[in-house]
Amino acid sequence: LWSSRTMKASVTFWLAIMGCTTVTAFGPMNVMPSGIARGMRVGRRSACSSRASRTMMLANKEVDCVVVGGGISGSTLAHNLNRGGVDVLLTEARDYLGGNVKSHKTEDGFIWEEGPNSFAAQPSIIRIAYELGIDDQFVFGDESLPPWVFHNGKLHPLPKGRGSPGGKGQLELLFGPNGVVKFGLAGQLLSWPGKIRAGIGAFVGHAAAPEGKDETIREWVTRILGEEVFLRCIDPFVSGVYAGNPETLSMKSALGKIARIEQYAYSIEWNKFGAILYGGLKRQVELQKERKADPPAPEWVKFTYGNPGSFREGLSTLPKAIEKSLADKVKLQWKLTKIESAPGGGYLATYDTPSGVQTIKTKAIVSTAPAHALRGVLDPVLPEASVLTDKIRDEIDRVGIYYPPVCAVTVAYPKDSFKDVELDNGFGNLQNLPGFGSLNPRTEGVRTLGTLWSSSLFPGRAPRDYNLLLNYIGGSRDPTIKDLTQEEVVAEVDKGCRQVLLKADAPPPKVIGFKLWPTAIPQYELGHASIIDELEAAEKQRPGLWVCGNYRTGVAFPDCVTFGYEHAKVVKQFLETAQSPTPDTPPPTPELANAGAE
Repeated sequence: LWSSRTMKASVTFWLAIMGCTTVTAFGPMNVMPSGIARGMRVGRRSACSSRASRTMMLANKEVDCVVVGGGISGSTLAHNLNRGGVDVLLTEARDYLGGNVKSHKTEDGFIWEEGPNSFAAQPSIIRIAYELGIDDQFVFGDESLPPWVFHNGKLHPLPKGRGSPGGKGQLELLFGPNGVVKFGLAGQLLSWPGKIRAGIGAFVGHAAAPEGKDETIREWVTRILGEEVFLRCIDPFVSGVYAGNPETLSMKSALGKIARIEQYAYSIEWNKFGAILYGGLKRQVELQKERKADPPAPEWVKFTYGNPGSFREGLSTLPKAIEKSLADKVKLQWKLTKIESAPGGGYLATYDTPSGVQTIKTKAIVSTAPAHALRGVLDPVLPEASVLTDKIRDEIDRVGIYYPPVCAVTVAYPKDSFKDVELDNGFGNLQNLPGFGSLNPRTEGVRTLGTLWSSSLFPGRAPRDYNLLLNYIGGSRDPTIKDLTQEEVVAEVDKGCRQVLLKADAPPPKVIGFKLWPTAIPQYELGHASIIDELEAAEKQRPGLWVCGNYRTGVAFPDCVTFGYEHAKVVKQFLETAQSPTPDTPPPTPELANAGAE
């Protein structure tokens, strides 16, 4: 890391002097006697040299790029920059890397997560695990097992294929034993009026989108597939992914890839009324072509796109491996307090650290910290970034980007305390938890948003005679969860488990883990796109400075990992082409909003 520090300091010093000397060259010449003029020019150069020296004395270290925030986005970005030969420093305010990803293993054999529980397999994740030498620790779930929805006292499977690649997988999704056709004809989650309304939107067409309107998720789904599909299928899904309110979440911003299927539908010449099914099939055909054109490397672990995955010891395996790889390029418990422009180009990042105030000089800086953590930090260089925390959106009564509170509560019960019932479509007995987990529509009176069936999803998560459940509770529509005691929250979770999964005489839960996230997941609500547009416009005036994070590039684990890979290319290109950041030489600007793998 420090092999060329002296040379870099010297180069910085001379660039600073040259910059100051250039400024004086525009002054009037021969206005005073030559001897006095020479003295003045020397004095100016001395002053500039003094300022450059002071900058270097203030900076404890100089690097090519600082990455602020050691969550999944920041840590994977730092890994890719380091691998690309960039002198990078990764700083994190907490005492560990991973952000909301934190795994634990108890003495009695339970593995539990404080935050997300799994990822949908994508090339970016497989690639980085291979590069770090942890790909032998992958575990993948059974792609054929569905998510379940609790409605009217019963669990109902959502349509799911069997994980086969290409066209075969699409046929399984449509016509398989748990496919769309069987869901429509024999499933009991939707009433017949609800099925007919959904079928019209899927196979015939729907009303056109209101021109110029940023639709909510509820408005979009209801317009295309009907109210019943929204209430019983999409609402619980949105609660499970965003812990959000679909009546304030923007469809275009939060679920942009799904929203674009409508455009694909209308792009089919004969599909005059935009039947959504055909748009989805067209996009799947294109996606298969894209994947064939850019196949996974032959040395990577074989995987199925979208299959749920993790690591044997939990998701923290990834950030821990990155921390080990980066070694002293990682600084923990470093809280960013200010970013300033540095004389001669670049930026100064000032931190409160366990060893006192530290200042880093850098050519480029990327923030992946949460929006609420940046209040005031960027004011000296990018005051326009205040839209992240201060933008008023009267239509949803919101100021800035909202992060609702969510509790992740992990509990275990003996297997024989679960209901002894056979589930639909041949999936077997509920006591074996054959599925990804269960979702609870808000209309069902269950306070828990959803429950992941951790012990059946991945091997080795619990002793053989127990089922392990990760429950999420709270979110945008239940923010008062943060005011309850741990005992009260656990009681609500236990109540929900008894409503959905357990026998009446089931024993009290064995509480394995509890974590309250006061500011959990950024909400992509109405007006979110305009916030990002304002940020991007301001960013273009500050080459070498990027304000990113999962409020901009997607909240899912694969979105964050893919961002780390793609944005490293942008930063490296900037460092290779820009001598020093000036407003006249804007950096390459990626499409960050709603980025991520499909």
